[in-house]
Amino acid sequence: MALPVEEQLTYLRKGLAEIIREEDLRDRILLREKQGKPLRVKAGFDPTAPDLHLGHTVLLRKMKHFQDLGHRVIFLIGSATAMIGDPSGRNTTRPPLTMEEIEANTETYKSQVFRILDPDKTEIRYNSEWLTPMAFQDIIRLCGRYTVARLLERDDFNNRFAKGIPISVHELLYPLAQGYDSVALECDVEMGGTDQKFNLLVGRELQKDYGQPSQIVATVPILEGLDGEKKMSKSLGNYIGITEAPEVMYRKVMQISDSLMFRYYELLTDVSMSEISAMQERIARGDLHPMSAKMELGKLIVADFHSAADAARAAEEFNRVVRQKEVPSDIPVVALPDGVRVPNGLNVEKLLARTGLADSGSDASRKRKAGSVEINGVRVTDLVIPDPGGELLVQVGKQWRRVTL
Repeated sequence: MALPVEEQLTYLRKGLAEIIREEDLRDRILLREKQGKPLRVKAGFDPTAPDLHLGHTVLLRKMKHFQDLGHRVIFLIGSATAMIGDPSGRNTTRPPLTMEEIEANTETYKSQVFRILDPDKTEIRYNSEWLTPMAFQDIIRLCGRYTVARLLERDDFNNRFAKGIPISVHELLYPLAQGYDSVALECDVEMGGTDQKFNLLVGRELQKDYGQPSQIVATVPILEGLDGEKKMSKSLGNYIGITEAPEVMYRKVMQISDSLMFRYYELLTDVSMSEISAMQERIARGDLHPMSAKMELGKLIVADFHSAADAARAAEEFNRVVRQKEVPSDIPVVALPDGVRVPNGLNVEKLLARTGLADSGSDASRKRKAGSVEINGVRVTDLVIPDPGGELLVQVGKQWRRVTL
């Protein structure tokens, strides 16, 4: 039996930035209940990178929440629009993907999304199904349903136009193509990040123009990365990948600030807002240490993508290695590379560079001079150390190598 509509709205509201319009969503839920049909909830993903990170899962989790309430989710792969390149939030033209890249990334996406979504309640669709067969006159008719003035209302287009930065015509087609996806799929709800709001609203307008009920737009916040400032991004290195090892995921969660921790609780877990508020109050009173709350967050996130047992082991490893300063159990073992031995011992910089503990000789020099290198438990700043024979245990920051001599 379906939950009462107000309870559904409360459940869905958590982790959403905006619902346009909430009263429309209430009415649509009631209408579909009368018809005995689930809502059709769409979210589109351009397969622009092969791996998903936690920033992507903010949207996936909300899709799962619709599924929890009995609704139908459409995971739309932008197999056609990826060849245009989404200009959202960009100051330059985004390079389109090749079909080979799209196909490879799509297969990886499909293997990852069902870590969150229920496959029995998910449709995987490709917008090339309806966009690719469109003839030139069909595209002209679609363009005739929207004005350039409306398209230039988008902040990124407006800013680029004002600054004289080129805007290619194909970029203007992207919002229309995404909007037409909603028409083709007869969506009740379309979800996306806050940076997608304009495109989602285009879909709402196009549906009306095609004689369909206008979709409800639901946006999710953009998740900040580990730095707490820029959005989570693989290219910025401030991400947590959902296929990363449990120990890596857990350690990265422990890097975030105490203030960012609560945002992660809100957007990346099913902990209720009332529970999160109570946790904040306990920390403010001194009844709960922030580290304990963050460790629990780490276990929740790891368990979502691995298992509770993996999460417990990751927490134990973090506690042993980081908090108690013990040696990790899974240190890579390498043989001493050629060229590290010198007449009076071992060259530390060559050792770091050739065992992967530094990106280059200059990086190795910087780390040595900064006092970031420990060998067999002793901090090393000399360029050359005596050859101890046997084995070296080398640590640079959180990276370790066991080097056999």
